[in-house]
Order: sequence, then C-alpha cells, then structure tokens
Amino acid sequence: MTASSASQASTQDLLTLTLKINEIFFSLQGESSTTGVPTVFIRLTGCPLRCQYCDTEYAFYEGDKRDLKSILEEVRQYRTRYLTVTGGEPLAQKNCLPLLRLLCDADYRVSLETSGAMDVSAVDPRVIRVLDLKTPGSREQDKNRMENLGYLKAHDEIKFVICDRTDYEWARQLLQERKLDQLCEVLFSPSYGQQDATELAGWILADQLPVRFQLQIHKALWGDVKGR
Repeated sequence: MTASSASQASTQDLLTLTLKINEIFFSLQGESSTTGVPTVFIRLTGCPLRCQYCDTEYAFYEGDKRDLKSILEEVRQYRTRYLTVTGGEPLAQKNCLPLLRLLCDADYRVSLETSGAMDVSAVDPRVIRVLDLKTPGSREQDKNRMENLGYLKAHDEIKFVICDRTDYEWARQLLQERKLDQLCEVLFSPSYGQQDATELAGWILADQLPVRFQLQIHKALWGDVKGR
C-alpha cells in the first residue's frame, strides 16, 4: 500500500467516527478576532463545567449522534471557509480531535472554543484555539489547566469573561504575570447581563491593557437565543 492510499484509508476510517451534535448553524461570528465574519458553527453536546453565566445549558445533554462524514457534508452547504467548533465543551468528546483534523484537511479556517479545562496539546496545530480561562466569577476557576498556556501559538487566542471588578483584577494580574499578550491575542469580554460593557472598556483604557475588548455581537443583534 502506498503512503497516499494509506492516508486515504485513514481518512475513510475517520469519516465513520461519531460525535453527539447539539446543532449546526450558520451565523455571524459574535466573538474573537473574526467578529462579524459569516461562520458555520458546529456545537457539540456535553460539558464537565457548570459556569454560572452559561448561555448554552441546552447543550449539556441534548443532541444526536452523527458520523463525521455527515457533518462535513452539511457544512459544505454553506459558502464560507470559516468554521467554529464549540459546545458545551467540544474536547469532552474524544472524536472532536479527528473532526478538527478533517475540517482543516478540507481547507477550512477552523477555530475551537474550549474552556481550558481540557488538554489542548493534541489539537491539530492548524486550528485556532480560543482558550476561555475561567475567572473567579464563573465559579469554575479551579478547572483551569494552566499548562495549556504552554501549547498556545501566535494564531491562538485567550479569552476572559469578566463578571465584575474582582474578575477584572484577577485577569489583569494573570495577563501581566504570565505575559499573556506575548503568547497570542487576549480578549476581555463583559459577562452578558452582569458586567457593564462601558465600565469594562473604561478599566481597560485606564490601565492601558494590551487586550482586545469584545462584545457578543450576536446577542446585540438577536438576543440570547439558540442557533445564533
């Protein structure tokens, strides 16, 4: 068997693997460095965390088992090269890794929204890992795997969801102590309905932090609804 045929056989094997999928939908990217870009979202079912501000609790258990071939066939219906794999916590399902590989092989620009509670070292290096470090206000701070920071590359992103001033101070200290902005882009986002966005913007400017302030534009456009 040639190397080419072996690779093809391997890909065929991967296509038969299954994942529990909560939803696949087409929308505008609401966060990250590609905010506003038309994107296909693949939301996986399941999450080991219970952040107090979670806006996707419906993804904890709801979903249908699908093979990777059918997932790729569905995303091909959309004329965009941007894909986001999210959850729940997508890395809680082991077959998320081969899905990410296949999406990259299909020449999509792929981002992964992960809580940072799961090991990201085996994620395909072509994937943009958006690592959501949990603040004290999330009530899941103890789940952070700080060793994940050592695997991040320049194209990856670190996100902090800020619930209050305590969260801001915690994130600022971590940013400065770990020199996070030298690893990759750092995002500060106000927790929807908890932290005033204008106030957070003022804190960032007053301290001249090297971060990107972001709002969840999908919520500004459509509210807190499923499939957006």
